[in-house]
Amino acid sequence: MNESAFGINLSFAVKRWPEPAVWAGFVREELGLSTVQFTFDLLDPTWPESMSRGLAHQIREAAATHHIFIHSAFVGLANYTYNGLLHPLPEGRAAALEWWRRAVWLAAELGAGAIGGPLGGLSVTDSNDPLRKQALYDEMIESIGKITTWAKEAGLKEFLIEPTPLMREFPHTIEQAKQLVQVLEQNTAIPVRYVIDVGHALYQPLYGPQASLSSWLNALGDYMSLIHLQNTDFQSDSHWGWPHPQGKFNLDEFVSILKTYQLSNLTVILEIFYPFEESDQNVKDNVISSVKYCKNKLVN
Repeated sequence: MNESAFGINLSFAVKRWPEPAVWAGFVREELGLSTVQFTFDLLDPTWPESMSRGLAHQIREAAATHHIFIHSAFVGLANYTYNGLLHPLPEGRAAALEWWRRAVWLAAELGAGAIGGPLGGLSVTDSNDPLRKQALYDEMIESIGKITTWAKEAGLKEFLIEPTPLMREFPHTIEQAKQLVQVLEQNTAIPVRYVIDVGHALYQPLYGPQASLSSWLNALGDYMSLIHLQNTDFQSDSHWGWPHPQGKFNLDEFVSILKTYQLSNLTVILEIFYPFEESDQNVKDNVISSVKYCKNKLVN
């Protein structure tokens, strides 16, 4: 793949290097990357609009100064902790929809080409009630339609959905993902595409030891825009980098699979997290070594 098709999610910068000029300089000068995925953990859409607009301008300016392309703006860990579009209360679902409306505006202010993330999670009670579960699913479809309409009006090109390995979230299986995208093809203003996270797709506690990235790519390759790359032990949603003493993800096999399914033109985004108590220098060193390792394998 060409160099611009490999980038990094800015999750590593959260709480450590939130200043746009700082992370942009690090990404370009020390990592040698020109593509990033922005995380809303660095600038939450619910912050006052005057503040958000000013910070978005700083981010866009820093990215331009360092010749960085903001591929997309994505749900971060903070928003993911909520039930989102599947909240049990109508007020909660309305708040989630409003979050997305403001996130679309903010993504456009940042100059991103797309927006996305996980959609939400059912409560245990709703998940165990088939009728309630279906009703919330149907409402989620309507909400996605509204979000894509706002996105089109804002000039965004794609809405990105990330399947998660949780049984109370949609979609969490290949079949659910196929069904969802087929329904959405007739109900969205812009294309809906998937972000397949290798750690999610290979999560053995849910999918078993036979979990296969090839299965996801074979079924959803035509609907994919991006892959989230992480190092993992297949027993947790690890989001480790390289090296890691417990990491088992084989990057050579990953490259081979991409070639097999002729997906070399997909964007691959490295998404690695670190405990907040980890030393800043250790984080910096591991981000650098992870990017170097991945670039050596992925970039032609």
